[in-house]
Order: sequence, then structure tokens, then C-alpha cells
Amino acid sequence: MATVIGVRFKKAGKVYYFDPDGIWPHPGDNVIVETARGVEFGEVVTGARTVSDQQIVTPLKKVIRVATEEDTRRAENNEKREKEAFQICQERIARHKLDMKLVSVEYTFDNNKIIFYFTANGRVDFRDLVKDLAGVFKIRIELRQIGVRDEAKMLGGLGSCGRQICCGAFLGDFQPVSIKMAKEQNLSLNPTKISGQCGRLMCCLKYEQDNYEAVLKRVPRVGKDVITPDGVGVIAEINCIKETVKVRVRVDDDSYDVREYAIDDVRRPSAEDAAALKDMSRPERKPRRPKPVPEQPAEEGEEGSEEPKKKRYPRQKAPRNLSTDQFLEKLRESEGAAQGQALAREHRRRRGRGKGGEGHEGQAPKPETPKGE
Repeated sequence: MATVIGVRFKKAGKVYYFDPDGIWPHPGDNVIVETARGVEFGEVVTGARTVSDQQIVTPLKKVIRVATEEDTRRAENNEKREKEAFQICQERIARHKLDMKLVSVEYTFDNNKIIFYFTANGRVDFRDLVKDLAGVFKIRIELRQIGVRDEAKMLGGLGSCGRQICCGAFLGDFQPVSIKMAKEQNLSLNPTKISGQCGRLMCCLKYEQDNYEAVLKRVPRVGKDVITPDGVGVIAEINCIKETVKVRVRVDDDSYDVREYAIDDVRRPSAEDAAALKDMSRPERKPRRPKPVPEQPAEEGEEGSEEPKKKRYPRQKAPRNLSTDQFLEKLRESEGAAQGQALAREHRRRRGRGKGGEGHEGQAPKPETPKGE
């Protein structure tokens, strides 16, 4: 167990624990503390209290002193300098033609470093920009890329509810939010209605999710059988906020009615209710109309005969994709076959010339002898 105080450095920022070290400031007081980045100016949000060792990060930093008037003026002066640094950095970004958006600038309390927060679609080569800014400010420069949620938190704005966005007002950490939460809360899945200023799912979907999960565990899903005060029924709708369910119960032999009950008034069927579930007849669904089959005229002399079978044509085989080696081998085979056919044609042509009586080169044709001699 350790005694700590909670300090926040930004509006709606994360709360960090520090060792009071004999200094007992009250919530709302400004203090000077030692952090990993150096000396910082922060505001106390929680008084001294005891927490377990699992909730703190060792070694625990100490509070140096309660902020004086000079420390407060210095912090205000740093805020004015941050606005000037913001304009200078924007001009340098435009000069270097970098695809990045500057969001915020932060001076450390001891003026040893300036941190520039920006957003970008991908990786940005800002080495020349850092050298340019270091030549202007003559101190250490750090460029830090942030996400769209952090950007909305720094810039602030109004949500669809008309109030200030939660991350810019009081949220210290971002909680994971999924589309499954919107489905369980029966919200419209239109992205424009369930997305915040950052373009992601709204953080407020997480607020009531625990209550929805607890209520849904107490009742079966929609479409399941339940036992109601009026008999056996089927769940048609669940209202988690009012903790009520709408059940379709059988009134007469052929009529059904949808009635609303409290969740505690309905229960899951047990083994004793098997007979009641078996006797319950569900509303019959209208059978689907079969598609009309066009009548084919019968040929002459074959009245009343069966319909002729449709002629089936063989399906064309898909072309086979060959690898590079297979393609080259097939190409060589085709070239060899073509060359063999050319040689065969040349051989047949020469044999035809010999049979025609023209003779071979270097030999004279034999003279013909008359029949009477």
C-alpha cells in the first residue's frame, strides 16, 4: 500500500499518481512534479489516499513543491509561445510539402523541448523539417504522430447530443467500442448516427453496455419459449431500459396476442413444462406459392406422352493456368512438332519430283525406245 495524490497535466487528460513527500495539496491546487520528461506543471485532481501496489508504477515520482505565482506565469507564457510555434511549424510544413496535419504544440515546463503532435495517413519523412525547426527554436524538437481519436480529444467540439464531446470533457482513457454494442442496444447501424467527431464509434456506447449485458442474461433470446402468467409464449421483443419483454401468447384456439411483461414475471421453461410446450400450436405460416411451369405443346401423335427431356450440352472446361516452366516446355514441344512437319513436307516434295521423271541432279533422263524395235 502506498499514499499517493492524483495529478493531471492536460484538460481531460490521464491521471498520474505521485508521492506527496510530506506535501499535502488539495484538489484544484497546482503543483510542480518530476516526470520522465522532466519537471512538469500539473493540477491536483484527487487528494492524498492509499492505493494498492498493483495500481501504481514503480518507482513512484515525488512532488517537488506547490506551484508559486512565478510558476503559474511561466506556464501561461508557455501557452502563448505554443501558439506562435504552431504557426511557424505550419509554414515549415507547407514549405517542405509534407502530407501531414499539425494538431497541437506543447512546451515542457523547463523549456527544454517542444513536442509537435500531428496526424497523417502513413509514414512521413520529417527529418528535414526537424532540422529546420531546430534551427529556428534552438531547443530539442520532437514530432509525435497521433490517431484520430487523440486529435478529436485535443481539438474538442460538440457531439450529436449537443453537448461537448466526452473525450474532450472528462474521459481520461479510451475504452474499446465494437459494433456488437450497437446491435445489442437496438441502435440504428447507420454510420453517421453512431460515429463521433473522429469518425469512429461513439465512446458513449460503452456507458450502458454493462447494464444491457446484465439484463440480457436474465431472459432468453428473441424467438425462444417462455412461461408467462398467461401461459406459454414466444419472446417477440426485449426492452433492456424498461426491463420488460413483449411475448406472443395464445388467447384462443386460433388467435394470438402480444402482451408486455416484466422480466421477473417470465421464466425459462423447465422439464415440468414440456407437456405445455408440446401442446402449444404455433401460428401456421402461409405456404409459398410454387412457381408456374410453362406448358410445352406435345408433338403430333404423342398426345399424353411425357415431356421430352431437355438436351444437355457439355460444360466447357475452364482454361488451365500453366506455370512458366510448363509454358516453356509446351512451347518447345510445339516448335519441335512444327519443325518435324516442315521436314516431312520437304521430304515428300523431293520424292514427288523424283517420281515425275525430272531425274536427280547430275543424271540425264533415259531415252524412250519404240515398241516395234
